[in-house]
Amino acid sequence: MAGGPARRERLDAWTKHAGAILRAMHIATADPGTPDIAALLSEHLEDMHATSPACSVHALDVERLRAPHVSFVAARDDAGALLGVGAIAVIEPGHGEIKSMRTAGDQRGRGVATAVLDHLLGRARELGLSRVSLETGTAEPFHAAHRLYERSGFTECGPFAGYALDPFSRFYTRSL
Repeated sequence: MAGGPARRERLDAWTKHAGAILRAMHIATADPGTPDIAALLSEHLEDMHATSPACSVHALDVERLRAPHVSFVAARDDAGALLGVGAIAVIEPGHGEIKSMRTAGDQRGRGVATAVLDHLLGRARELGLSRVSLETGTAEPFHAAHRLYERSGFTECGPFAGYALDPFSRFYTRSL
């Protein structure tokens, strides 16, 4: 291996660390009104309004995340600390939308968003959906999300489900 034994040791240490993170993560259906979740969602909405004009913010608030057509999940560690959240909404027969993906600030870069997204895609399959789409922002703070979605098989698409072309929105879709 290029880089020799020191590189191998660093890679082994990172792999062990990443495995520990993933083993300690539990993702389950949750109430978006739970205090720590509501606080994370409030932070999410504040950040969306800080990076996009109000007419281009499509994040859902707690009450809309409680709608019957929405499956909302939270990722927690073994101690119960909130790591991240996400939701899938059924928007029409066979078609779902990923909503409100958010990772706690101190947990970013640790695989939380990937695990939550994978869980939501599994939930979409359970719901019998054949396509999942999403809308996200275009500003620099969204670039990590773009990479996540592209790594997860999403491709850019046009507006869907009543969205309009908007310079502050990027749309993605994928088949299941």
